[in-house]
Amino acid sequence: MDHGKSFFLVGIGGSGMLPLATILARRGAAVAGSDRALDNPALGPKFAALRRQGIALFPQDGSGITSADQTVVASAAVEATVADMVAADRVGAPRMTRPQLLAELFNASPLGIGVAGTSGKSTVTGMIAWILHATGRDPTVMNGAVMKNFVRSDAPFASALVGEGDAFVSEVDESDGSIAFYRPRVAVLNNVSLDHKTLEELRTLFGGFADRAQTAVVNVGDAESAALAAAIPPAKLLSFAVEAPADLSAEALAPEPFGIAFDLVADGSRRRVRLGVPGRHNVANALAAIGAAVAAGVDRDEAAAAIEGFAGLKRRFELVGEANGVAVLDDFGHNPDKIGATLDTLHDFPGRLLLLFQPHGYGPLKVMRRELVAMFLGKLAPGDRLVLPDPVYQGGTVAREVTSADIIADLAVAGIDARHIPDRYAAAAHLVAEANPGDRIVIMGARDDTLSLLAADMVAWLGKV
Repeated sequence: MDHGKSFFLVGIGGSGMLPLATILARRGAAVAGSDRALDNPALGPKFAALRRQGIALFPQDGSGITSADQTVVASAAVEATVADMVAADRVGAPRMTRPQLLAELFNASPLGIGVAGTSGKSTVTGMIAWILHATGRDPTVMNGAVMKNFVRSDAPFASALVGEGDAFVSEVDESDGSIAFYRPRVAVLNNVSLDHKTLEELRTLFGGFADRAQTAVVNVGDAESAALAAAIPPAKLLSFAVEAPADLSAEALAPEPFGIAFDLVADGSRRRVRLGVPGRHNVANALAAIGAAVAAGVDRDEAAAAIEGFAGLKRRFELVGEANGVAVLDDFGHNPDKIGATLDTLHDFPGRLLLLFQPHGYGPLKVMRRELVAMFLGKLAPGDRLVLPDPVYQGGTVAREVTSADIIADLAVAGIDARHIPDRYAAAAHLVAEANPGDRIVIMGARDDTLSLLAADMVAWLGKV
């Protein structure tokens, strides 16, 4: 790619746009962008970090798009009536979607490592990033979450790395079908379950992704992924599983409140590994990352040693603080598998759970309604409390066929202690008022950076109780 080009990113503060802007800017492109939250004081540090990279920022009013030399990059969710899109049409600026541009960068790299799956993509991407960095490979990395290992005073929002090595590691997204754009050398498939699309659609997308790779690293401990693995030629398959036979397997799991240890078993050898992130799901994530690193040429023992230094991601089972004996955690859980994995991890240790789950849209609620309800029925313990505010709403025309109130009604029929409190601050205040020493409050949801600020507010409120 000609990195002297000029790009204008619409919604530049988003979790997918911000790291892309960083990669483009550090590779020599002229980068500018707009965001409708530009004047939100709570998000000021994020925009300040972009400006420090020489990125010009504009309100989302079309004022930043002035030339046909600019390539305007936007997600598919940005409607044609948005002022920036109107301005792009007026000046004749070419357009790309965010995944199209990311895939172009990825496919141009000598060693593209794509991380796919319904759950765990950001964590696996961060783990691979740390292994490759720690073993001297100097990767470029595109992540949808802040990687704690790489946070510095001059890089507080470290969701991207820009290195000189061959590897380009990136999450790849199935929700909009853009996974079809990627041609990975190493394809990681962690799991397959309902989120944005039907299972049949997901099988086609994930299967094609794995088929295009030279090496497919697949979780055969997941039933859907295992079925896809069966169609992959054995010579290009590297399988992994937790407590099940595979090329890389994990045995003798020993959970801790904020970590977990396991035996890595491969080729008849056994090595003890301790992760600094908790939960059985993170053992699977670690196997995926070690497998990807091995497929990229890293010695297996070096990869296993390196992953013990992985510090985790922001908003992934993150302890925000504790006050009056109540811990507050911030978590990205937003689909049944992610939420269920977090609840399983928390229930390994004593303490009631007070959950605030903000759905990440009305569309996902419609797709996942039955599975969400079944998950909460199976995973909530006696005494746990669940509150759902209304879904996050980012503008545009949205069909509201299934709401938070519908999910709560389904749960109420089954006798679950759950409430719909439309305003999330009122929902948060309700949980703070309910909390007792020994309880854990968990904030869950995606597509909304301000959930972390809400979690911090709740710690402060608890301190005043």
